[in-house]
Amino acid sequence: MVQEHVAGLITDIDADGTLTINACVPSIDRALLRQYRECTIILQDERRITSRQRAAIYALLGEVDEYVNGIRTDAGREEQKQLLKMEFMLKRMTDAERRMFSLSDCSVTTARAFIDFLIEFIIANDIPVRFSLAEKAEDIGQYVYACLVHKKCAVCGRHADLHHAEGSHVGSGFNRNEVHHLGREALPLCRAHHEEVHRTGEAEFLEKYHLEPVKLDERLCKIYKLKK
Repeated sequence: MVQEHVAGLITDIDADGTLTINACVPSIDRALLRQYRECTIILQDERRITSRQRAAIYALLGEVDEYVNGIRTDAGREEQKQLLKMEFMLKRMTDAERRMFSLSDCSVTTARAFIDFLIEFIIANDIPVRFSLAEKAEDIGQYVYACLVHKKCAVCGRHADLHHAEGSHVGSGFNRNEVHHLGREALPLCRAHHEEVHRTGEAEFLEKYHLEPVKLDERLCKIYKLKK
């Protein structure tokens, strides 16, 4: 469907969230002919990428470069940056949003989404890293979800099993295959960290590793073959 894109300026935001937008159509005759009634609004984050976000992105790209090429170089990192930016735009941006962005002045929101994308790419491809991915993640919940999808321990990256968070435990005496899991909170943990969370207590464990449980949705239930 052919659409006409128009830039506008938000002039007011009411207490109930109603926006007042000042915009002008390129052609009044075309607007009348097409009988415009509705529009899609894309709200742009005017904050610019932070130095912390930029450093995290380049650190992640460096790990990918070394894994792919066996050595870390500026040229190799730049190559991976261009390839992964393109993949990010194709997979994570909508048609209306899709455009090349620069790590020098992109928005905080774009940088945040790109960091999440790079972390999931590293998890999905078993790329070894020198640092904790959780510490680089902008959204811990998104990070834990990616680890759940790929069955990777959220602490160390080794193969993980499902740990039901406190309040979502399946009690002894219940058949796990018969219990509904949809909406229960969980973490992906390897055997060693599974034992640690039971030994130290969940609150202390989550604080130590800066993690948070994620609710199991239909996709995760299907991956772990759990009853919804």
